Amino acid sequence: MNNVIIEKENQIATVTINRPGSLNALNKETLEELLSCFLDLSQDLSIRAIILTGSGEKAFVAGADISYMQQLSTHDSRIFGQLGHRVMRTVENTPQPVIAAINGFALGGGCELALACDMRFASENAKFGQPEVSLGVVPGFGGTQRLPRLIGKGLASELLFTGNIISSEEALRIGLVNRVFPQKDLLAGCRKIAETICQKGPVAVRLCKEAVNNGLEMDLARGCVYEENLFALCFASDEQQEGMAAFLEKRAPKFAS
Repeated sequence: MNNVIIEKENQIATVTINRPGSLNALNKETLEELLSCFLDLSQDLSIRAIILTGSGEKAFVAGADISYMQQLSTHDSRIFGQLGHRVMRTVENTPQPVIAAINGFALGGGCELALACDMRFASENAKFGQPEVSLGVVPGFGGTQRLPRLIGKGLASELLFTGNIISSEEALRIGLVNRVFPQKDLLAGCRKIAETICQKGPVAVRLCKEAVNNGLEMDLARGCVYEENLFALCFASDEQQEGMAAFLEKRAPKFAS
């Protein structure tokens, strides 16, 4: 891969978008590499958590590549948007929890990529926004849909309609990010969270992600029934037996990969 770096260590995969000269902007090639990367990771049972970040200290992803998009026809822009949506859905539906380590600008497609992750942790210098209206377009990779679901219609509409860019502190206040770290501590902080996840039952964690993602598309009653079924399914696994035995025996559980 030319634009994406994958590192695997101790059940954690770190995926780094590596286009520092363009602030890690998403062009067609980078989107295709991200898609391939996450499709492969989704099948890798040795990986229990994924950290997604951008290279350098200036940007997570500054956005979709405007120099690439400027000359697109309506037909080509639809194909590009469909690719972007497929990448976001793949990240969102990857069985393992995906942690966004946002080290700088997360604008436009970069903010949308962060929204597709399960958790978002930001450095103090991070900036967030959906400035597409300033370019005469709407967000094309799910921003109009995921942002209101995360922070509510009113706050999302303000960001979407004004194109305003906000600080990491404001993103934390409105619930766009989980936590803010000093930049030097961001990756270590994300890795500590990933390590905690890796200590838990891997099947249970994956089912929790399934319950959250699918339940958000249901009303509460149907979502609770969905959870009931997944809860019962856990009792068919060795993982449940080991977890509860370890609790009663006052020892750390030893979960299989």
